[in-house]
Amino acid sequence: MHGVLLLDKPLGLSSNDALQKAKWLLRAEKAGHTGTLDPLATGVLPLCFGAATKFSQLHLDADKTYLATARLGQRTSTGDAEGDVIDTRPVAVDDALLQAVVRRFTGPIRQVPPMHSALKKDGKALYEYAREGIEVERPARDVTILELKAALVPQVASDGAAFEAMEIIAKCSKGTYIRTLGEDMGEALGCGAHLTALRRVATGDFGIAQCVTLAALEAMSEDERLACLLPVDALLPQHTRVTLEGENVSRFLSGVRRRGDWPDASQVAVYQAEPKALLGVAHIEKK
Repeated sequence: MHGVLLLDKPLGLSSNDALQKAKWLLRAEKAGHTGTLDPLATGVLPLCFGAATKFSQLHLDADKTYLATARLGQRTSTGDAEGDVIDTRPVAVDDALLQAVVRRFTGPIRQVPPMHSALKKDGKALYEYAREGIEVERPARDVTILELKAALVPQVASDGAAFEAMEIIAKCSKGTYIRTLGEDMGEALGCGAHLTALRRVATGDFGIAQCVTLAALEAMSEDERLACLLPVDALLPQHTRVTLEGENVSRFLSGVRRRGDWPDASQVAVYQAEPKALLGVAHIEKK
């Protein structure tokens, strides 16, 4: 079985748990996902099966879009609602100040990865150090916030207490931590902040409207589940298409360079003519 399933990951499951459940439902042998979502995050999680796993790395590098809510006036140990409150400050934020901060965080920025992340230091995930109460030095990383919008949204806690929050929509490059973005924006606003909700609404060309939930998948018949799969080349929308015929097919599959009247291209999806099938990816360069 080969293809791509666009899953709307539910709250509370790790990306791997969601993958394993979908893999079992589809009776798949080989599977992988294209970018981790925290258990507290929901949204677009492309799952690759069979031959599609060969191209999953291409989507790890895709831009992502997130919808997040951050509570103002509180910092937590994890940067989100799972952690303990470590700092409380009064909130004196108006829209003019918020929009000034939005402009400051739009474009190339530098982020220090959070301790509660899967990045590794000396072969050990940072969140493992964090669980032991150890903080290690993390070099800042360059990321790009391609688009950023934010608005103030009054909220009510479970105990009935009102608090100020900001809703963020961010389109960003790979490697961006939205928890860190929320925390850094909170600091720039002078009151601190932590995420209370996070939803990925797009990754590359895939949007949330195309996704299926695990609950819906469970309720389907086996044929209906298989019908949810996109073809493998759904992962290659920006690739130039080249079609080979005859002996060129077997020679390409054997790793032999082929010559043709094609323009230079760094990303190429190669097909055979009959029967129509994706053979692999390549690049074209005239010598």
